[in-house]
Amino acid sequence: MKYITAVLSGMLLLSGVQLAQADAIEAGKQAFQKHACASCHGDDAKTSTQPDYPILAGQHRDYLEQALMAYRRGQAGAPASSNVRNNAIMGAMAAQLSAEEIKNISAWLATLESPLGVRR
Repeated sequence: MKYITAVLSGMLLLSGVQLAQADAIEAGKQAFQKHACASCHGDDAKTSTQPDYPILAGQHRDYLEQALMAYRRGQAGAPASSNVRNNAIMGAMAAQLSAEEIKNISAWLATLESPLGVRR
C-alpha cells in the first residue's frame, strides 16, 4: 500500500510540474509578443529581420537566460567582470523584462523547432 501511495504521489507531483512548465512556456510566448521581440527576431524566432540577428528558436534555455541577464547587467553599467553583454538595443529590451519573463521566454524559445541542430 505504501508503494502504491508513493507512486501515485510521484505521478501527481510530476503532473503538477508538467502543468507549471506548460504555463511557463505559454507565458513566455505571450511575453515574447508583448515585448515585440518578433520585430527583430521574427514571429517564429528563427526568421530574423537582419542576417546578423541571431536565431533564438531552439537555443538552450539556460543559455538564453544567461544572455538576457548579461544584457541587463550591461545596460545597468555592471563591470566587465560581471559577465555583461553590451548592445544598446538588446540591453534596453532586456532591462524591461522581469526575471520571471526571462525564464518564461527562454523556456518557450527552447521548445521551438529550429535549424540550429538536431533534436533526439
